[in-house]
Amino acid sequence: MSHGLHTHAPHDEAVHGAAHGGGLPVSHSLNQWVAIFTALIAALGAMVSYQGSNLMNEVLLYKNEAVLKKTKATDEWNYYQAVSTKSHLMALAVDLTTPDRVAGFQDEIAKYKTQKVEIKQRADALEKESEAANAESFRLNKPHHDLEIAMIFFQISISLASITALTGRRWLFGAGLLSAMVGIGLWGMALVAMA
Repeated sequence: MSHGLHTHAPHDEAVHGAAHGGGLPVSHSLNQWVAIFTALIAALGAMVSYQGSNLMNEVLLYKNEAVLKKTKATDEWNYYQAVSTKSHLMALAVDLTTPDRVAGFQDEIAKYKTQKVEIKQRADALEKESEAANAESFRLNKPHHDLEIAMIFFQISISLASITALTGRRWLFGAGLLSAMVGIGLWGMALVAMA
């Protein structure tokens, strides 16, 4: 059994002293608040980030739907043009043919007129669906933008809290709180706009 001098590392001394009410003075109150604040803002930031990603997926989905409907409408308009051209050719044939052959061409012209009405209705409906999907994409993009800005304010808030922990300057913590409140306000506005 040795009775020599035994020393502990400074960190061990501080931990032992804090646990037993003695040792080096430790002031954790500001740092504890900063740590709690940072954890809460990081959690809120994770929720905002998730909502922003989901919302962006919806924005893109509606934009893709608008493009798809517009493409289908264009196809219908192309078909309309082809039928219209056939109808004009039949009308030209009526002018150039003998009276005994006119009846067959007149039937074709009537068929093309009916087709053009149906095609136009489909094309107009697809145009309206495209416009509606585009409008919804545009409407959802505004709250998405607000969520992005809210996330920036949360990140600024966490940065200011980190600097507060390093410097002990309370005014930085206040600025971090203010930044977090702006982020929460923008988040709230985005939630209202999404509803």
